[in-house]
Amino acid sequence: MDIKSRLKNYGLWISIAAFIPIILKVFGKDVLPSNYNEIVTAILSILVMLGLINNPTSENRGFSDDK
Repeated sequence: MDIKSRLKNYGLWISIAAFIPIILKVFGKDVLPSNYNEIVTAILSILVMLGLINNPTSENRGFSDDK
């Protein structure tokens, strides 16, 4: 898979956005609110329902994987 299709993947950008506050916490900057887990769960649930989080490399639609 080429880098262009990976950069278009919403899952990559969500992972990077989740990684930044974790790195900041490692360096002593606590930027996460106390209800961070609930906020992230709600946002990811909405994105999954909208169908934005998926595998762009799969040729099949839905739950079936490529064989």
